[in-house]
Amino acid sequence: MKLISWNVNGIRACLEKGFTNFFKEIDADIFCIQETKCQPEQVKLEFEGYKSYWNSAEKKGYSGTAIFTKKEPINVTYGIGIEEHDKEGRVITLEFEKFYMVTIYTPNSKRELERLEYRQIWEDEIRKYLLKLNETKPVIMCGDLNVAHKEIDLKNPKTNKRSAGFTDEERNKMTKLLEAGFTDTFRHLYPDKEEIYSWWSYMRKAREKNVGWRIDYFITSKQIENKIKEAKIHTEVLGSDHCPVELDIEL
Repeated sequence: MKLISWNVNGIRACLEKGFTNFFKEIDADIFCIQETKCQPEQVKLEFEGYKSYWNSAEKKGYSGTAIFTKKEPINVTYGIGIEEHDKEGRVITLEFEKFYMVTIYTPNSKRELERLEYRQIWEDEIRKYLLKLNETKPVIMCGDLNVAHKEIDLKNPKTNKRSAGFTDEERNKMTKLLEAGFTDTFRHLYPDKEEIYSWWSYMRKAREKNVGWRIDYFITSKQIENKIKEAKIHTEVLGSDHCPVELDIEL
């Protein structure tokens, strides 16, 4: 089973930069996107053989997630059941026979870390939500989690100690999630692989110089980590300031 996750930084803009070609070429079983920045009626996006599910923010042109899947799910849930967290369209859960598929677009703590306090609450609630799902069946979660977990996951760790996405608080929450029974699939296979990133600033030719951060993930329940076949980061794919990430898994 091939799974893809991509923060498209505005699906309408990404469609003009080759999204459709990549979608068709990669031929994923499930394709998750974050930061759609639109309501479903604002974009005509249908692919033969796929069902699609959209969760848009109340605020137009902001946040939002979507999932395209070849196999129809048993059940679909939007958000995590907490109004404060659900109005920004950041979570979709599809239930399948053998697992839950969850796509997440984690709130950015922003400059001056103005949302860091909210982010801590969000992280605790998401962890609880995933653990609750995990009581029933294994979870595969993906998305832009807006955190580089370890120093190996960004180009300049020393100068980014208090930058959004690399604060001790955010990194500790990721550690707590993994210690609760989840696996970072890329690091599971490639614990020491350096200079592989999934996001680059649009400024100062960051992508050209590969001055990036690995903030896009596939996370699975620990009990299915032995089913992971491959984890890829498609650094060659343009169209957004993020690149797609992939998980190949046999369930």
